[in-house]
Amino acid sequence: MSLINKTLSGLFWTFIQQFSVQIIGFIVTIILARILMPQEFGLIAMLSVFISIGNTLLDSGLASSLIRTPDLSQNDYSTVFFFNLAGSVIAYGILYFLAPIVANFYNHDILKSILRIYGIGFIINAFYSVQNARLTREMNFKMQMTIQIPSVFIGGILGVVLALTGYGVWSLVYMSLFQSFLSTVMHWIYSGWRPTLVFDKASFKRHFQFGYKMTLTSLLEILYKNIHILIIGKFYSAMQLGFYSRAESVSQLPVSNISSAINKVTYPMFASIVDDDLKLKRIYKTLMQQVLFWNAPILIFLSIIGEPLFLFLFTDKWIQAVPYFQILCLSGIMYPLNSYNLNIMKVKGRSDLILKLESIKKAICVIGVLAVIPFGIYGLLYFQLIFSFLSYYINSIYSGNLIDYSFSEQMIDIMPTILTSLLIGMICYLFDHLFFKTLSMLNITRIIVNGLMFFLLYIGSSSLFRLAPILDFKQLILKK
Repeated sequence: MSLINKTLSGLFWTFIQQFSVQIIGFIVTIILARILMPQEFGLIAMLSVFISIGNTLLDSGLASSLIRTPDLSQNDYSTVFFFNLAGSVIAYGILYFLAPIVANFYNHDILKSILRIYGIGFIINAFYSVQNARLTREMNFKMQMTIQIPSVFIGGILGVVLALTGYGVWSLVYMSLFQSFLSTVMHWIYSGWRPTLVFDKASFKRHFQFGYKMTLTSLLEILYKNIHILIIGKFYSAMQLGFYSRAESVSQLPVSNISSAINKVTYPMFASIVDDDLKLKRIYKTLMQQVLFWNAPILIFLSIIGEPLFLFLFTDKWIQAVPYFQILCLSGIMYPLNSYNLNIMKVKGRSDLILKLESIKKAICVIGVLAVIPFGIYGLLYFQLIFSFLSYYINSIYSGNLIDYSFSEQMIDIMPTILTSLLIGMICYLFDHLFFKTLSMLNITRIIVNGLMFFLLYIGSSSLFRLAPILDFKQLILKK
């Protein structure tokens, strides 16, 4: 199978996987949000940074090294497997003893028990990380879909049943653990790979040399993503953190679906053409334009219909999350492009450059967050919006140098899409607040009417002005 056919096939199955998993997860979340209270989601959000750090430490970036390294042997896979397994046990042990400190930090005693149970997921996840990396390396995303969808679906059913029977916050904990357990079992059944009792020091050194820099980079990214949660959880209530976490999770739906799906496929694809800078630049440019063409209008549209959307899905007990959601939607516009810029550096083997850039960006982030604390949650949110665009500027300069694709050239390629999306968004926002809202429409009717008007105007304007992404879409996808 040719590279382009393999990539298109990978994109197809990855999108099916991402959207199916997200739809199932979203439906489960809606049901749980109607049963549970915002503060119960807030308690889980408080622990997200510690869970993310633990999962990153147990892998140490070795899975990414497996995906990008040519000519792997059974020794490579087995060495990484046993290192990850040992790392997961160590990570859980550290988390177990830190649990009382975390509970005291947030002033919630129940967090000690939750963290000690929730952290068992580290060890469970370590049992399938290498199998998953092998499937990604082989671009076998159909198999990943076959594994992940049942795990999310059955785990979601368990979570809803537990919530209905009064388990409260524990229904979220047990749901997550059961999903990890099912995913592990299915990877062992279907992936076709088993470890052998070997630990190759030379192999470990080769993968660790690349991986540890990626681990440090990931830790910086985790701290950045969760610094707002740490601040809100420490200085505000669990309920306010629950509103923020719900707003963030919903705003991330289009971002995670589009970005994660393409990111998973493009990393091994970029790795296969790493020595052809012209081809790498051309494919990167096309992907960047396409992703932004669909991601930007979806997020802008969601920010417009935030109020009727939350009322329709989650009821009025979540209405305070709407302003957070609207700002976070705008913050997510540039997120996929940041990921693809970093992928260019990864496949070029420049994990040292990634670490350097992430250190600089996160230092700026920490200073900025501390500076805006006096302005409350909205100060944090608006800084998050500004920083998302600043991050893209920094990443694009250095990744652009590697493939001769400067920041100014990238801006010329993406600005028509951004300006068109914002213009249509402003028009629809005015119509919604001047007419649709005053007519006391049903929430679902207001969402549908706004959606039809927004996307008809957007697609029509893009076709009229012959924007490059829609022309490429017609040529590559519709064969016109």
